Amino acid sequence: MIIYGKQVSLYVLKSHEAIVRAIYISKRGILPKELYLRYKNRIKFIDNRYAQKMARGGNHQGILVDVEDFKEANLSDLKRERFILILDSLTDTGNIGAVVRSAYALGADGVIACGVKGLNFASIARTSSGAIFDMPFRVVPNILDLLNELKQVGFTIYGASMEGESLRSFKADGEKIVLVLGSEGEGISKRAKSKIDRTLSIEMERDFDSLNVSVSAGILIYRMRDGLK
Repeated sequence: MIIYGKQVSLYVLKSHEAIVRAIYISKRGILPKELYLRYKNRIKFIDNRYAQKMARGGNHQGILVDVEDFKEANLSDLKRERFILILDSLTDTGNIGAVVRSAYALGADGVIACGVKGLNFASIARTSSGAIFDMPFRVVPNILDLLNELKQVGFTIYGASMEGESLRSFKADGEKIVLVLGSEGEGISKRAKSKIDRTLSIEMERDFDSLNVSVSAGILIYRMRDGLK
């Protein structure tokens, strides 16, 4: 799997050496000396035209890294966590990556993508600034079956909705919680709504339609983590 861009590449090189296969550099001096010495046997210098081809026209910023294919988290391990995010039919890897980044930074324990069969993990690696390599993540196509399984192991299911109760006074009902986030266009699917125990909303200070899903996720995670017993 090829990832590219300075920020995500340097993060992976600093924190995840075991998954790095090779480093392709078209801009000399882009690696700090410590990283250059650590990886010198895996570095290959290439011209910019070849770098553009490898990045398929993306903004590689002079560095690309070949890493092992992304390994999804085990569902049984995720069931033992306390705070799980479920992305219901989100397909935009920019939004997914931003949510993963916020989830990791703010203390969620795992992310599950539903309503999709597969995702471009290289793109999510870039948009999450590498957080996907630290945040347990899994694709589970059937959200109804997943929510049933999570309920059976003690999770309370919350959904984000403009019509939900205020997030300001949130206190979790139990010790294990799930937050379901719907797509920006469609919201939470009807199948998922049938399994949600409570819906939560972010009160707006001004009359405005809604927030981007990744911004909403950050606010909800921060407040819900604080209200978790």
